[in-house]
Amino acid sequence: MTGMAAESFDNQENGKPGRSRLQPRRATKRSHAIFEEIQKDIMLGNLPPRAAILELELADRFECSQSTVREALMFLQTDGLVDRLPHRGTFVADSRSEDAHELILIRHDIECRGVVRVLDRFGPLLRKELEADLDAMRKAAKAGDEYLLSLHDRSFHLNLYNAAEMPTVRPILRRCLIHNHRYKILNSEPNRGLVETAERHVAILDALAAGNRKEAVEALSHHITTIVDFGPSIVTVEAEKAPAKP
Repeated sequence: MTGMAAESFDNQENGKPGRSRLQPRRATKRSHAIFEEIQKDIMLGNLPPRAAILELELADRFECSQSTVREALMFLQTDGLVDRLPHRGTFVADSRSEDAHELILIRHDIECRGVVRVLDRFGPLLRKELEADLDAMRKAAKAGDEYLLSLHDRSFHLNLYNAAEMPTVRPILRRCLIHNHRYKILNSEPNRGLVETAERHVAILDALAAGNRKEAVEALSHHITTIVDFGPSIVTVEAEKAPAKP
């Protein structure tokens, strides 16, 4: 039940990330709000990797009970953003390049295979939903709000993958997206091109609208493997590292 409750936090209502259509059975609105605030602090590095998190301090900050804070931390643990260690406390999860690269490769396989299924279901309703996500990204980018841009960016990819109708795989993609974006934010240069980040999704929409399977896979592949904007294509790097075949 815990994972299901946490997963429902990313459902969309009226195009606004963070509002669930159905409130999780085991989550209060207060713990949901605290979950979102702490997630934002972790994603932006305000709570840096490996930093200790004290429940009492958070309870004072949010003027709530420690049990409410504990519930929010439980959801963050489900997303892999915090580590809760018995008799030691709660710590912000690390953000290592090795993990980030592996998650990008996993995400690449999930999305590029999924988009083939999406093409058979792509129509006006899905296009309108994705265009709404893109518009929201553009507004966040122009406002200089990198976290909100990240939320709408993740929403775009999750809404796209929804059309593949593979709900068992979706939580894995969601976790990949969270950690890909966190790593990118923590390691990118300040004042990077947020508008350009939003506009990178146009090529994906164009390929989907054209109904061309090869173009759609190529657009999505390029988009994902160059997500770390300070390095080359992850897939290319991994291919170069692979041992030569006899």
